[in-house]
Amino acid sequence: MTFNTENEKRGVWAVAGWCLLCFFGCDSGGTSQPVPTSVPTAPSLGPAAANAPETFRVKFTTTKGDFVVAVHRDWAPNGADRFRELVEAGYYDGCKFFRAVKGFMVQFGINGDPALNEKWRENRIPDDPVQQSNLRGRITFATSGPHSRTTQLFINYGDNSRLDGMGFAPFGEIVEGMDVVDQLNQEYDEEPSRYQDKIQSEGNAFLEQAYPRLDGIVTAKIVEQNTATE
Repeated sequence: MTFNTENEKRGVWAVAGWCLLCFFGCDSGGTSQPVPTSVPTAPSLGPAAANAPETFRVKFTTTKGDFVVAVHRDWAPNGADRFRELVEAGYYDGCKFFRAVKGFMVQFGINGDPALNEKWRENRIPDDPVQQSNLRGRITFATSGPHSRTTQLFINYGDNSRLDGMGFAPFGEIVEGMDVVDQLNQEYDEEPSRYQDKIQSEGNAFLEQAYPRLDGIVTAKIVEQNTATE
């Protein structure tokens, strides 16, 4: 296995390392995990959301500008349904991009309101088979083990097809504004993601004090939805 940059090498193994941490007794304090915290042996899956349209688009307005995600439900139905549910609930409004690794990916999906996080953080969805590759611009749910997806997402900065075999199933792709995604602040790299429990419990109050230059989402709204595949 080869890597183009040291950042990419570190980032890939940070994601892969969750497997060992979660299945061999990781600390739930959130200080050493770059992806969501450990899950129970038999996770309790939340109720299924209503089926999303076969395709729809979501516009993200951020502190760096706008980008648009095109969702394809046939790529990952459970992921697409949950994403739509969260967007319609306003969950991503105010979220910070708390993990941005140059050449690898940018991660978000912990709300700035701790009460909202409490509602969603244990509401898991079943896995989807990986049908599309984690290529540049694809958007995917983060996972900490089987059937553990909840709210966190990442956008691939490069060709991360090596993640496909780990169960990361893309459900959409950036069709406008990838240059905006590229410009999101990457100065903190992995550092904020080591404190995910604090982000969950303290919200943006913690991030704005500890990492004041993080970029964030202003709003995420559905702008187009179709009943037939594009």
